[in-house]
Amino acid sequence: MTDDHASLDAALEEVIAASRTHLAAVKAADGRVDDDDVWQAYVTLNNASYHYDELLLEAFGEVTPWDVESIDPDEVEGALGGVTIEGDEAKDAHPHVISVRQRRDYRVPSVVALVRRAEEARAEAGPDEAGGPVETVGEAVLELLQAGDGSLSALDVPELEPLDGVVMVSEVNTALELESYDEHDGAGPFAPAGTDRLVGRLDEHPFLPGDLDGALPEEDEDEVDEEDDNPRTA
Repeated sequence: MTDDHASLDAALEEVIAASRTHLAAVKAADGRVDDDDVWQAYVTLNNASYHYDELLLEAFGEVTPWDVESIDPDEVEGALGGVTIEGDEAKDAHPHVISVRQRRDYRVPSVVALVRRAEEARAEAGPDEAGGPVETVGEAVLELLQAGDGSLSALDVPELEPLDGVVMVSEVNTALELESYDEHDGAGPFAPAGTDRLVGRLDEHPFLPGDLDGALPEEDEDEVDEEDDNPRTA
């Protein structure tokens, strides 16, 4: 057996081994999108196939049906968020944990109207959601959140007037573990740790009709009306 034949046999074995590794990674991912192990196994299989194809062409002037180009694993962008694959560090493409904390206050013009709205939302959710009567403002707001998608958009109802709010984005070392806090602890899960780093804060202000471009404040509108009622003559 010539050296060319030995090199070809070794290259073919690399293709077979890379194919098995790729298949194992695909099975382990079980349909998970953008799996890093699948991507790295794909790069290895691609390059093994390319190397075998090049050796086959050089030795016998023949090619395989695999139309592939070599991929540099040190420079190519991986499938996970465009993260560059560099050795073992690519195993964890997103090593940071981001915490988003939000607060928004509301004014309740009519408690009766808000409770009625919450009871209607519960009725619309179906009989399986039936429970005790909604009796307080807090219960009404919680009912609206549960009847919606859980986000603050579920509180965009006429019965609640939004006030100021704030959103804070922080980098944290440890992700939230709800089991570490008592069920009735409303402050602990939101309290920043000493190692948290605030990235930014977004202040939210309610939109008022007077915020429209070209709208005049009430006092200015009164002045205009008075001038119209008492026109000046030259």
